Amino acid sequence: QVQLIESGGGLVQAGGSLGISCVASGLTLRTYTMGWFRQAPGEEREFVAGIRWDGERIEYSDSVKGRFTVSLDHAAKTLYLQMKNLKPADTAVYYCTARKGIVVRTVQYEYWGQGIQVTVPS
Repeated sequence: QVQLIESGGGLVQAGGSLGISCVASGLTLRTYTMGWFRQAPGEEREFVAGIRWDGERIEYSDSVKGRFTVSLDHAAKTLYLQMKNLKPADTAVYYCTARKGIVVRTVQYEYWGQGIQVTVPS
């Protein structure tokens, strides 16, 4: 049974930094792409970042490029998202995802975590 468990969310002031992580179990990371999506209230779920299992392909949405860094620790089976210079527009529930194959920016991922709240007050 595949499980993706996020942790590390919370409240951070605008301009601050926060890291969130996701521990994967029940799957072998090789051949999987891992990613982060987010969903703000009343909005559609949107792609944030994705990383291929070998780290050879990393993509970011335009809204976070240069501020967020995604990384993958195979030994720990953990996906990370380091966020800096956070803005109120980054407030959302952040979801960890996994899929076989390439990075895609749509919600075509096989597995999803339960989500974790990140709040940046205005």
